[in-house]
Amino acid sequence: MKHNNENTNAFLIHISALAGFVFPFGSIILPLVLWQSLKDRSQFLDQQGKEAVNFNISYTLYIFIISITAIPFFIGRIFKNNWNYDHSHWDWSLNISDMFGIFGFASFAGIIGLIQLALIILAAIKANKGEAYKYPFTIKFIK
Repeated sequence: MKHNNENTNAFLIHISALAGFVFPFGSIILPLVLWQSLKDRSQFLDQQGKEAVNFNISYTLYIFIISITAIPFFIGRIFKNNWNYDHSHWDWSLNISDMFGIFGFASFAGIIGLIQLALIILAAIKANKGEAYKYPFTIKFIK
């Protein structure tokens, strides 16, 4: 029975990252709180908690970097559209090529978000079966 409870707790640590879709930074805060409260119960929970927290911090960082990278392109396009005008008014309209660039960055961030969702679900299923899961492309902030 203890082993089954351990698997369920590891499942909850991984699946708690879905809180990030409800409130900002929930994908980091809730797994961190659960890991901190359960890490002393077993080596498996400690290892899976670290893995979940590191993964969620990494993927939040990746999405943040992509979103920040889009800002200079957006601002540059607005100035490019207004460069040849007499500067008495600003033309805030964006042409179709501008929209492709903006939607390209947004799509890339969205794809990373979908990959994050799929990996969270996969890790939760593996942890529920008692298998240790290692997320790909994760920076080890907590060792």
